[in-house]
Amino acid sequence: MKKLIKSLFFLLVSVSAYGQLSPVTSQYILNPLTINPAFAGNRGALNVAAFFRKQWVGIKGAPETTTLSADAPLADDKIGLGFMLVSDRIGVTKETQLNTTYSYKIALKKGTLSLGLGAGLTATNTAWSQLVVLDPGDEQYLADSRLFIVPNFSFGAYYTYQKHFAGFSIPKLISYKFNFDKNKYSIQPDPRQYNFMLTYGYIFDLTKKVSFIPSTLLTYSPSGQFLIDMNAYFTFYNRFWAGASYRNGRSFTGLVQVQINNQLRLAYTYDFDFGKLGTYSSGSHEIGIRYEFRYKVDVASPLIF
Repeated sequence: MKKLIKSLFFLLVSVSAYGQLSPVTSQYILNPLTINPAFAGNRGALNVAAFFRKQWVGIKGAPETTTLSADAPLADDKIGLGFMLVSDRIGVTKETQLNTTYSYKIALKKGTLSLGLGAGLTATNTAWSQLVVLDPGDEQYLADSRLFIVPNFSFGAYYTYQKHFAGFSIPKLISYKFNFDKNKYSIQPDPRQYNFMLTYGYIFDLTKKVSFIPSTLLTYSPSGQFLIDMNAYFTFYNRFWAGASYRNGRSFTGLVQVQINNQLRLAYTYDFDFGKLGTYSSGSHEIGIRYEFRYKVDVASPLIF
């Protein structure tokens, strides 16, 4: 039983420590700040957003993620500051992330380049006492873990020129591993665990009221992971967005977004998993709401949300 608990712990730690490094959810579509700190301030106004994601509906203990974020430009839009609070629940493991971001804009002859840095803390613990044991006496192994806190840093760059937009980021510069014997995390800077993310997109104005925005996100990890996200969205009257994303053989995502007024936006995404999990769940759902405190005609970033 003790070996089983140890195996479960390592599995949960793996999901907690590395599961959010790659864009396994549609969170980055709704809020690019989650993967690139250089995006802070690029909306051109102070804005606050909240998101809730229910993953793999129908599977008990599947991840639930709640996110609260805010960012704003300062110093004539040259500096951007951001804040993000993320609460993750995966089975009996809870994880809370607190991240701050800083970006600086550089005006080029053609376009604008933003460079960003992020810093934060991640707190995690596992409530083993919530598990149900089948063998008498196994309760002694179900003591809740203590609270662990580990740091994190990120880097990103974001470039816009006319209707082009591109970004590069490393969302986590510090990796860590749990030492079961010492009952603590060990920080291990390991470039093999990095996720290098590269995105590019373009806005096609089909008519004065309708635009088409294709984009792609490439994620590569030296440890062997490679993901390709293909996104395509239409905007109508700059008030309604509809589109879809496809991840190489893994999932399909549909997204709709409505701008209620000049400040308020609502969004919803639905993910369907093509893998084995798709046979046990009815998909993943995510809702988002964003409020901007100043109406603006020209948005600094052409991203959809």
